[in-house]
Amino acid sequence: FASYYGDHMVLQRKPSGAVVWGHGELGAMVTVTLSEASGLIIMEKTAQVKGPSGTWTTVLDPMDRGGPYALMAEQGLENVTLWDIYFGDVWLCSGQSNMAMTVLQVANASQELAAAARYPYVRIFAAAPARSDVELEDLEQINLPWSIPTAENLGHGNFTYFSAVCWLLGRSLYEALGSPIGLVEVAWGGTPIEAWSSRRVLQACGLPEDTGRGKGGSSDLPWHSACFNQKPTLCFAPPLNLALSSSTSPHQHLSGPETPSVLWNAMIHPLLNMTLRGVAWYQGEANIYLNTDQYNCTFPALIADWRRAFHTGSAGQTEPLLPFGFVQLSTYRHQSADDSFARLRWHQTADLGVVPNVRMPSTFMAVAMDLGDEHSPYGSIHPRDKQNVAHRLLLGARAVAYGDKDVVFQGPYPTRAILEVTRGLLNVTYSQELICRQRDAQAFEVCCSSQASPCQWLPAPVVAVGSHMVTLALSGCRMLVLGLRYAWAEWPCEYQACPLYNPQGLPAPPFL
Repeated sequence: FASYYGDHMVLQRKPSGAVVWGHGELGAMVTVTLSEASGLIIMEKTAQVKGPSGTWTTVLDPMDRGGPYALMAEQGLENVTLWDIYFGDVWLCSGQSNMAMTVLQVANASQELAAAARYPYVRIFAAAPARSDVELEDLEQINLPWSIPTAENLGHGNFTYFSAVCWLLGRSLYEALGSPIGLVEVAWGGTPIEAWSSRRVLQACGLPEDTGRGKGGSSDLPWHSACFNQKPTLCFAPPLNLALSSSTSPHQHLSGPETPSVLWNAMIHPLLNMTLRGVAWYQGEANIYLNTDQYNCTFPALIADWRRAFHTGSAGQTEPLLPFGFVQLSTYRHQSADDSFARLRWHQTADLGVVPNVRMPSTFMAVAMDLGDEHSPYGSIHPRDKQNVAHRLLLGARAVAYGDKDVVFQGPYPTRAILEVTRGLLNVTYSQELICRQRDAQAFEVCCSSQASPCQWLPAPVVAVGSHMVTLALSGCRMLVLGLRYAWAEWPCEYQACPLYNPQGLPAPPFL
């Protein structure tokens, strides 16, 4: 109980009830008391310690935001008291090295670290990297127990703790909502999505599962198909390529475990009792080298699986459609001809281009392809501009998680394309007003083909940009135009200089 939570923690506020759990003597009754700082008892709950794990669980009554409170658990003559507890919104932050990058490593790091003291009601917690072949009930180790932010614990070291994206998002949420924010970091550099996925996800996507788990597998939540209780039309088609590569992530010194489910088992499963308000996810670079074209299944399946598991584990307190935000991949190699980054960005949206969508409801995305950082001391795959990433996540969180209808959180997206055959032009209509920052960039390409030959992608130069329309020249294409794509490259645009944005400064996402 004490090691899991600790003083200074944030518990989820109403309308949900926060779940509190811990260990005790088998069969014993545990009394949990929540008190004001004055000693006035707010509520009292009892729970029985049950086997075989010897754990007890109770759900607190929904609480308004605020604090401080004391939380005491008593079993017989023994008791543990936690102090300085606040109620607010709890967000889980997970992923690989771009999520693990600390505040120490980002642009304007000294300024960001100096500002930490202004946010004592944004509380932070970091699990230590761990792997397991079986689902664990407890975290093996904690890097940072619940803490009030300081320059020291926000900038502990490179890729250790605390996550810059998580901190900047949490700090911005606090400023926007005025409510305490609890941030839980669970990240490990160089890790593919398969390691963060339960056996259910792997089964749903036709990927090999790790063997030898024995007891403690995923049978407690039996899901019988890839549909995840959605309409049959939304079932995931099993991928054709089922081979599980043994390749590693590009940075060997940051490369984490790739074995399926080992991070789900050791770092996510122990947290399932938590009542959460949302999830922020920054992962995918490792899947450039591993099951890239299965990501359009594994990512939506992981989201659905985590939601179901956290909802069940929290006795229904975490909402079934737990808001889930993610960062679309940024950049890596400047002149690479490889399109695996572009494909993975597309697969991050379940091949639909924007979120939320029918396969990924209640999700939001921070486009990051215009935030490339070729001279990052941590490698170009680790851009230092995490402030813009967090700001774009914040807009999505406000709109999707908190229902703010006035927030624009997506960039412009095409709604139709009309071919003017005689003039050799293609008019692409967009959903929002357009701001063109780089007219001469060869970001648009058309698929040219005759019926007898395969697709050939050729540049389609921008001829004109209107308020909602881009006109493209098809001079290089004298055959059938079968397709159109935008920003389909590993490094599609220079820093904050993609061709198309909306007036709010959000880039148009890539599409195929």
